[in-house]
Amino acid sequence: MRRALSALTVAVLTAGAVIVPAFVDAGATAEATTKVGVRTLLRQLDVKAETNAGYDRAKFRHWIDTADADVCNARYEVLIAEAVRKPSVSSSCKLSNGKWRSKYDGKVTTNPSTFDVDHMVPLAEAWGSGAKRWTAATRRAYANDLGYGASLIAVSASSNRAKGAREPGQWMPATKSYRCAYVKNWIAVKWRWNLAVDRAEKTALSNAITRHCASSSTTVTKPKRATVKLASSSGSSTSSSRPQADAAWNKPGPDLDCSDIRKKVRVYPPDYHRLDADGDGWGCESYG
Repeated sequence: MRRALSALTVAVLTAGAVIVPAFVDAGATAEATTKVGVRTLLRQLDVKAETNAGYDRAKFRHWIDTADADVCNARYEVLIAEAVRKPSVSSSCKLSNGKWRSKYDGKVTTNPSTFDVDHMVPLAEAWGSGAKRWTAATRRAYANDLGYGASLIAVSASSNRAKGAREPGQWMPATKSYRCAYVKNWIAVKWRWNLAVDRAEKTALSNAITRHCASSSTTVTKPKRATVKLASSSGSSTSSSRPQADAAWNKPGPDLDCSDIRKKVRVYPPDYHRLDADGDGWGCESYG
């Protein structure tokens, strides 16, 4: 993936200074090659009804400067990192002699002003999935998330406009070879920020994995849980309330469900409470 590494190492000004975004999560680079089953992440997403009531794009302050020593904002960091031919970067962050290819539709440009930087999970979708309860600072961090490479992507303006705020069940990239990665990245970003899915969205995502991903490509780069602060709380709350469970559940390996449980197995992976249909603290009893 991109930003987890490139935000720390690739975006170099002509003076040679490495740009380190101020809000990149510590440890992001260490997780860059860790894989987890995408269905595992999908199962861990809360299922809730969504509403966009009260949404305003201005509530997500985006394209901010990422470090005091760097004049490039988050949009330009992504453009620099994703160029298929790296651009020259002036002291005022003007990009020249670069080349970009949109993963959504394959369009190519040498003019970065014709490309948008898209939020993989759109701001309006994030709002309805949980961000309405966040502090302004958390929404700003989400809107400029360089800590996980799937969060932001440089694409043609036309493809970004076509996508709008629609979910994968309503819109998919024209480039069919990218659709598997698109679905996996959508799920990973939602998991990173502890955003919910509604029932129709979860079904559409599961079906899309089956349709667009080969069995050998159902893993995704493991996100680091983002730190989320709720507007109603004075303290910080990581988007996982079970950090130890997350560490155990997200070890690389095959996705698990109740069919994997056999007799005499009474110690379940920490997140098997997701499979606890009757709420008694044990998942998959019929297989125990």
